[in-house]
Amino acid sequence: MKTKRLTTAQAIIQFLLKQQVERDRKRQPFFAGCLGIFGHGCIAGIGQALRQYPRFRYIHTKNEQASAHIATAFAKMSNRLRTFACVSSIGPGATNMVTGAATATINRIPVLLLPGDIFARRNVGPVLQQLEHPGSQDVSVNDCFRPVSKYWDRINRPDQLMNALPEVMRVLTSQAETGAVTLALPQDVQTEAFDYPVALFEERVWYIPRPEPERNLLARAVDWIRASKRPLIVAGGGVLYSEAHKALARFAEATGIPVGETQAGKGSLPYNHPENLGAIGVTGTFAANRMAREADLVIGVGTRYSDFTTASKTAFQNPKVKFININVAEFDAFKHSALPVVADARAAIESLGKALGGWHVSDAYRRRAEQLNRAWDREVHRLYHTPTGVPVSQAEVIGAVNDFARPRDVVMCAAGSLPGDLHRLWRTRDPKGYHLEYGYSCMGYEVAGGLGIKMAAPDREVYVMVGDGSWLMMSSELVTAVQEGIKLTIVLLDNHGFQSIGGLSQAIGNGPFGVRYKQRNPKTGQLDGANVPVDFAANARSLGAHVIEARDIPELKAALVAARRQKRSTVIVIETDAEKRAPGYDSWWDVPIAEVSTMGSVKRVRKEYERAVRKERFFL
Repeated sequence: MKTKRLTTAQAIIQFLLKQQVERDRKRQPFFAGCLGIFGHGCIAGIGQALRQYPRFRYIHTKNEQASAHIATAFAKMSNRLRTFACVSSIGPGATNMVTGAATATINRIPVLLLPGDIFARRNVGPVLQQLEHPGSQDVSVNDCFRPVSKYWDRINRPDQLMNALPEVMRVLTSQAETGAVTLALPQDVQTEAFDYPVALFEERVWYIPRPEPERNLLARAVDWIRASKRPLIVAGGGVLYSEAHKALARFAEATGIPVGETQAGKGSLPYNHPENLGAIGVTGTFAANRMAREADLVIGVGTRYSDFTTASKTAFQNPKVKFININVAEFDAFKHSALPVVADARAAIESLGKALGGWHVSDAYRRRAEQLNRAWDREVHRLYHTPTGVPVSQAEVIGAVNDFARPRDVVMCAAGSLPGDLHRLWRTRDPKGYHLEYGYSCMGYEVAGGLGIKMAAPDREVYVMVGDGSWLMMSSELVTAVQEGIKLTIVLLDNHGFQSIGGLSQAIGNGPFGVRYKQRNPKTGQLDGANVPVDFAANARSLGAHVIEARDIPELKAALVAARRQKRSTVIVIETDAEKRAPGYDSWWDVPIAEVSTMGSVKRVRKEYERAVRKERFFL
């Protein structure tokens, strides 16, 4: 057997270079390179290997959490068919990536994490940044990755790679089980050499299948659809990952079954498709939520039914409602006591369409869906184009960007009140034109995520919409964008605090407590003084971006024109009024209210909560 003597780190990079994926006869490299920051726990191992093999591209990020976010956004934009590896040192560098790991796993996105670890040989321990655990010498901070990883391993000997690396790829390329994969790499083991079989480094192709629905379950699903009077499709992220949007459009047109979109599934149909009711759930439209309330059959396609999608189990109120769940993951297919069709979304939709053989909903039901689609579009136009003065409303800002953006441009966001307004109001025209991280709704994802999107789709303009709260948590990857010559257009909304939680704090009877960027008031002892004078324009300029300040919507529109002409990343700063909120529509979210309180406002809200929570359902 031919062998090749390499260090553990060199073997990892050589292996990753040779991994290919193939779906629908299209083959491509699975890894686009490595993101990360070097420290004493990885510079001599993975760092040396990356220097030795420059074909595996290395990008120097500015925060390890951001590395994972970039990789997540890149993989999401690539329909989970490509990703990055992320490297860190031991200790804080590693634990910085835990949040990123959770973000990837919760969203079912493949990301490979390579955190440095303590010495496997132990004799020099405790090393710098080592957590000492009195109950075991085989524990490090990297054990924190276990619950947020779909696969976790620690490489304590170089030869263990031969078992671990194929398992890494098995999980990363699994459409059902993918997420963060963590290989903890003790820093001494990274540099140790071993005679690896040359076969380990031969090109390997991982085929992404399209599993067909089981025949009997398909027949049963067809019977259920034929028997329904008010069916509704809930389109989740699985529609987009499976590239099933065209199949879904044909199916909806043929059957007349209306479609509501989750955050991950937004873009499954163009906004003006007559069967598209828009966003569903807590941040949904009145069109989708009214049809959901009456639906007697819900066909979930690639959705995991988060509480925002189900409006905390209050969205579907028909006492006889049934569920058919099409999902490549058995875990999600069985939710809500559904008829579980474990299959690829595109394959299942196409099979259902053929089996239904010309069946369609009643003309009256189809007309109602189409009327609601048009009525909702009028409401969006109203919110986009009704002036509210200065500072402007968040809805007006979204409208200006949406009106300016081209059909294939991408809007992205993750946290705060922006995701809710974008879910409701953004008019999607392309299946990849809307990118929200809302499984974890991770503050700080936005700038890093925008970078990942642009690297996956360099021919598209990327509009990062971010609130001041998320910006202050992590704007550092703007430096990476400048360093790599990658252009983003960032629209930074300054509303002087956390608008989303501010609204929620008021809704629970607490007032705007601890949510605004206010100075400590010496008279009251509370944070209710003057606004904190943060100069976001100067902040962005200091990170190397081109910066434009806009006061109103005409100035914002002019700024968008100027930003499009720019070659480098541009940050547009505009102040918005936190109290000028877009309304909610026919939905509710379960946020428990204090059962007892001395505050009259809390007591009143508690009574309303007790009435609303009675609508929550078990689907048995």
